[in-house]
Amino acid sequence: MALTDCRDVQSQCSTSNSSGVYIIKPDGFEEPFEVYCNNDVGGGGWTVIQRRESGDANFNRSWSQYKDGFGFLSTEFWLGNEKLSYLTNQADYELRVDIELSNGASFYTAYKGFRITDEWGQYKVTQIGAYEINPPGTPFTPCPTNMIYGPCSCKATCEDPNGQSGCNRDCLGTEGCTCPAGFLMQGSDCISASECGCFVAEANLVLPNGETSVNDDCTQQCSCNNNRLICENYRCSTNAVCDVKNEVRQCYCNEGYEGDGETCEALYTDCQDVYDAGHRQDGVYTIMPTGWPGSPFNVHCKMHSDGGWTVFQRRTDDSTSFYQNWAAYKNGFGNSRNLWLGNEKLHYLTNQADYKLRLDITTSGGTSLYSEFTEFQIESEDTNYKMNKLGSRTSPSGSAGYYLSYNKGKQFSTYDRDNDACGRFNCAEQHRNGWWHFDNYCYCYSYSYCYYFQYSSSCKSYCTYENLNGVYNGGNGEMIYSYYYNYV
Repeated sequence: MALTDCRDVQSQCSTSNSSGVYIIKPDGFEEPFEVYCNNDVGGGGWTVIQRRESGDANFNRSWSQYKDGFGFLSTEFWLGNEKLSYLTNQADYELRVDIELSNGASFYTAYKGFRITDEWGQYKVTQIGAYEINPPGTPFTPCPTNMIYGPCSCKATCEDPNGQSGCNRDCLGTEGCTCPAGFLMQGSDCISASECGCFVAEANLVLPNGETSVNDDCTQQCSCNNNRLICENYRCSTNAVCDVKNEVRQCYCNEGYEGDGETCEALYTDCQDVYDAGHRQDGVYTIMPTGWPGSPFNVHCKMHSDGGWTVFQRRTDDSTSFYQNWAAYKNGFGNSRNLWLGNEKLHYLTNQADYKLRLDITTSGGTSLYSEFTEFQIESEDTNYKMNKLGSRTSPSGSAGYYLSYNKGKQFSTYDRDNDACGRFNCAEQHRNGWWHFDNYCYCYSYSYCYYFQYSSSCKSYCTYENLNGVYNGGNGEMIYSYYYNYV
């Protein structure tokens, strides 16, 4: 019969009453292995899982070494987490910790119940029972968090980091729990020096190191640096209010302004504002349309001699798919080379003032085309971002957007939100894009133009003359096209 632990060894082997190395095989473990059995304490039968004596063994080990175990049973060792898992899960066990100090004093603590999981559970301690008190006269209490047992020394505190006034001379020359180097006492707690704070008398609070606090009327700001409190005058901008947000009191800029609260500058509402402020360089700028409920956001501004144009769509290569769902088109997607700003932003942009629309297109043959429309406005999501306004086409160079007027008054559609009123098919799915599709030509044709798609064996059709969000190198009906041109 296999012996499963040192209690088995003690009870079943008449010659096994002395402490030493024995062979056991816990239930389910593949092979027997040697363990050190301690029969000199607590009635004997203790399977030793760890021993530290001289410091000769290095316990800074890898996961696999702690799993398999290391060291020598006769001196210093770790039995191994895998063996310990099988040991503690075959029956109910106690854990006993025996400690001997440098002055020869020894203590122990025994815990009623001890068990760990297997490697799948990261050898987690799942049971640790209440500890049993030591024999009278030898109480052992583990040191509080961060403290170590050693020679007593002068206590450095958060208020006195050098320990000049915190020296407890009564304990010098003895041993006890002390706060090690890099830690300081705060009351009865031993904390990292970086966690020490400063006491703000006016607010009756301890300010953590590295943080700031503003008083109730935002007239004073105090900061704690290296455990020293520094307070300075503080005042909100005329375009800011003293408020508490996310449990932080400070000056906050009013809507339409940005800054730190002490200084607030008006936000641009669009790229025309950027242009009017004297900027003539194309690039990325931060804007905040009137009424926009979110945070300011970045846009690409294209500067022409007549003003600043806010770019809401750009295609330069095939690295970004424009076959996206409703949420993507609502919130926007892409990067500096290929982008859709987002229908929600576009709605707020085009409803804060009167806007024009400009199309700049380069054909596959390298020809540059553009058109401008005198009006452009998108309604809210309640109407599925309907193209509410599209003015007359002016200053045309070529035929860019020649029939965009057919999309006026139409709702936006994506493959997962079909709003095109075409009962035969989903236009966004067939054209592989999100767009203001229409149902005027939602019928069966035998013609074959680049903007027609094949939706049955004998029928072709189309839902728009302008598919500027199509597939960059797509086939018929899916490619980027306008009525007269293929722009791929």
